[in-house]
Amino acid sequence: MDADIIIIGSGMGGATLAAGLAPSGLRVLILERGERLTDCAEARDPVAIFARGHFRPAETWLAPDGTRFNPGNYACVGGNSKFYGAVMLRYREADFAPLRHMGGTTPGWPFDYGELARWYDRAEALYALRGAAGHDPTEPPRGAPYPHPPVPHEPAIADLERRLRRAGLHPAPLPLAVDLDRWLARAPTPWDAFPDTTGAKLDAETAALAEALRHPNVRLQTGVTVQRLEAEGDRITGVLTDAGRFAAPRVVLAAGAVHTAALLLRSATEAHPAGLANRSDQVGRNFMNHNASALLALSPRRNRAVYQKTLMLNDWYLSGGPAGEPLGNVQLLGRVSAPILAAQSGLPGPLARLIANHAIDFYVMSEDLPTPDSRVTLRGDEIVLDWRRSNWDAHLALVKQLKRALRRAGFPLLLWKAFDRSTPSHQCGTARLGNDPGASVTDPFGRTHDHPNLWICDASLLPTSAAVNPSLTIAALALRQADRILQEAA
Repeated sequence: MDADIIIIGSGMGGATLAAGLAPSGLRVLILERGERLTDCAEARDPVAIFARGHFRPAETWLAPDGTRFNPGNYACVGGNSKFYGAVMLRYREADFAPLRHMGGTTPGWPFDYGELARWYDRAEALYALRGAAGHDPTEPPRGAPYPHPPVPHEPAIADLERRLRRAGLHPAPLPLAVDLDRWLARAPTPWDAFPDTTGAKLDAETAALAEALRHPNVRLQTGVTVQRLEAEGDRITGVLTDAGRFAAPRVVLAAGAVHTAALLLRSATEAHPAGLANRSDQVGRNFMNHNASALLALSPRRNRAVYQKTLMLNDWYLSGGPAGEPLGNVQLLGRVSAPILAAQSGLPGPLARLIANHAIDFYVMSEDLPTPDSRVTLRGDEIVLDWRRSNWDAHLALVKQLKRALRRAGFPLLLWKAFDRSTPSHQCGTARLGNDPGASVTDPFGRTHDHPNLWICDASLLPTSAAVNPSLTIAALALRQADRILQEAA
């Protein structure tokens, strides 16, 4: 055996699981298809990142009609968290129960918020979160304060906060996993969608993986692409890769919502013709990708913010629809500079500069509801993503509510653009957890119903997408799963 536990993937789920397992002494092997990011001039160059796509992998997926697209997922140590906005928000209490939306009713989770609360506390400590409780009316109960005070607002954002309060809203600090001084010491840029090459963001690599690798029983092997899993009966017996075969008594898939599902489907055998862990026919189904868009609020005032992303609004999170339905979350984007705006919109440079200089940039996010026909499948060995966007009317209603509020707050001109399938807005749901083996892929701890030694630990598990960034929930589930595995191994 190569290890006691093999973890496939070093993103938010896999790295946090490794950190939770590391003190036990169990031999943990992490297989990662990418390499570590190294610092370079392109790491803080918005033209290189947003116009030339310097860090985007060459990988393409297929739409159902055969059209190819680049999905914007990253293959590197730390996974997509290396480029994330460092926002780590708890799901709200209501997110765990069935909830009626404009587009339908969510199925709920097999446990409530209280079951996950203490692991949320631990995840916030591991990722050294900056935040402040008591400002957001939707915030759930907490067992511990934030480890650090919130990242300070820049003057333009402090002014925005005052304006929003006068407009009757309840702005709150965004909980952030970023060391601001260390980030700005490298270059005065935002961190949102910029790669972390100096350890200034507390991402899966710099927080969880670094903690795991302090222990000699944890090993990371990079540049290893897993091709399929090997099964005999109901046991996973091997991990087949381009670097050879690996084996361990327990195997954990943490490759991300799309690649985890694709790997299970690709591992079909005569005994499991629909793919591994797929007796329920749920593998790859219920794909969710937040309904998300960018809204730029323009005014005569010059926005001199550098990083900007420190504020959120949840005034319409649990209500605001025509019959009181929940609409979603609003938070600031990382500062959209003229080069970023020109690259993303195609606007000529001078016009992009004029708009960027006078805009504050918002990220508007609504829940995408699970539906079986929104799914990941294979065509040969290629990934096909059939994302069937749901609950879109709620997103439009949220944008409308935000526009009204921003006009009251003194922003007369508003520009809005939705994100499409090429932007991975928190992909999740393709191997959801649950109590019913006929309607879910894993049990509530992430162990697959069909294979007692196969676990899943990434965004695939999420039964619902809620309307907040999923990183902290993935981390909390990973720490909870680590404790469960260690209880069994004791």
